[in-house]
Amino acid sequence: MDFYEVYDQYFDRIRSFILGTVKNRWIADDLVQETFFRVLQKMDEVRDEAKLSSWIYRIAANLCQDHFRSAKRNPLSLEANPAKELAGEFSLDQQMEQYQVSLWVQDLVSRLREPQRQVLELCDIKQASYREAADFLGLSVENVKVRLHRGRKQLKALLEEEGHLAQEARGFLNP
Repeated sequence: MDFYEVYDQYFDRIRSFILGTVKNRWIADDLVQETFFRVLQKMDEVRDEAKLSSWIYRIAANLCQDHFRSAKRNPLSLEANPAKELAGEFSLDQQMEQYQVSLWVQDLVSRLREPQRQVLELCDIKQASYREAADFLGLSVENVKVRLHRGRKQLKALLEEEGHLAQEARGFLNP
């Protein structure tokens, strides 16, 4: 198992996972670098290559948790992505609207219970397969599906409760 092969295989997915979690490109890049530094340090200790993906995601998730713990002590590091970081082919107004809807949905997702939120973020936002989410969370595939269904149902109820079931937000519910 070569580190560079692992790096090439997992870099984009890990960066996407971390960026989606911390919502700041600078911090995400630092955490990705730290993730792969730890992978390099401990890679020779991995015995089961089938669990490599889960192991790398767990390192990334732990680093994200550490980031948020330290951010609570230092509130300045909780800064979200500024609107100027949005990239795309849309007008500034469209980008701002998309950004606001995204922040609103993220706020609603953060209100979900932890089990449903984790699965919803992994499967719907990070596009992980049921199997990847199950391995990452240490659950059965069936349990992932149940939690995902319940999470979507709770999110839909929150959207309807808020009275803002906008067309843009519906895309989050029907991946």
